[in-house]
Amino acid sequence: MLTSPLVLNAFLLNHLHALVEHFRVTVCVNTEDTPVSHQLDPRVELLHLPIVRPIDLMRDLRALFWLIQLFRSQRYDAVHSVTPKAGLLAMLAGRLCGVRLRTHIFTGQVWATRRGFSRALLRRMDQLIATCATDLLADSVSQARFLEEEGVCPPERVQVFGAGSISGVDLARFSPEPGRRERVRAALGVPLQAPLFLFLGRVQRDKGIAILAEAFAQLAARHVAPHLLLVGPDEDGLSDVIRSSVPGRCHVVGLTSQPEDYIDAADVLCLPSFREGFGSVVIEAAALGRATVASRIYGLTDAVIDGQTGLLFPPGDVAALTQALEQTLDPALRERMGQQARLRAHADFGMDAVTGHWLAFYQRHLGR
Repeated sequence: MLTSPLVLNAFLLNHLHALVEHFRVTVCVNTEDTPVSHQLDPRVELLHLPIVRPIDLMRDLRALFWLIQLFRSQRYDAVHSVTPKAGLLAMLAGRLCGVRLRTHIFTGQVWATRRGFSRALLRRMDQLIATCATDLLADSVSQARFLEEEGVCPPERVQVFGAGSISGVDLARFSPEPGRRERVRAALGVPLQAPLFLFLGRVQRDKGIAILAEAFAQLAARHVAPHLLLVGPDEDGLSDVIRSSVPGRCHVVGLTSQPEDYIDAADVLCLPSFREGFGSVVIEAAALGRATVASRIYGLTDAVIDGQTGLLFPPGDVAALTQALEQTLDPALRERMGQQARLRAHADFGMDAVTGHWLAFYQRHLGR
């Protein structure tokens, strides 16, 4: 169960393909939100779940009753939820209907950057998810510790598969391709030898975009060569403002189905987020031999080894981010960290290995 097909398409297709070899699998998601990938295994049953991301009491109650009716009629052995809203409704419905195995995976907390009533309410929702679930997962060890420290769940209750990550990385897809770097840079208008910094993800304030824009403007004032590339949906209307702050050296691309093209064209990934569950884009970049400059927050401290596979800086610190970006203008440093990042991605985060953990979890609990 999940809210949007975006998560399904990005992280779960390989897991579902493996699971449907052994179990009958149904996916409940709002199919009207975004198209579901054609790569979803046709043996997986797909049901439209009338759920929306924002809090909407009446629609949320209707979705809860819809799930209760579904669970009672189908008598599922297990329910697994991803994303907060889907987790709350699925775990409540599963407990009310007596579903034997109720699993939720935490992939980051929206309330981590909130204050006051909003933080307290959203944190309480995660506590309710934890209370109703029989098993809890997180996609990073540091996130699991954060949940324990915040009182969302008791110590040692949250499991983390392997080294972390909800999906791992497709090592065949995220691999170098001859000529791609030149082709993408030519299309963007970026000189082949210019250092290119990449942000890949949702363009929004919680991702630290404003901090990145300020830091890059300072860097650009001191160095004429670097360029900045933003790839992803602009959810807060920030792209044009950032592009105008450094004319000719900031490039913007919207939502893409081929992130590997832009990673291959770039030299360094930048992820100055204020909150992340793990930072899957970090290991995607790592698989292509790209180091990452990221904020030192839970989740990202699992994805980046400071000084080895990238550089970490205090969240929100423009001067520290500028300094880290400036350090990576050194080609030798980029090459060394990029090689270490690639070795780690291949050793710890291969997609098939992470899928193996998911399959083993269900075989252990359901006895198949």
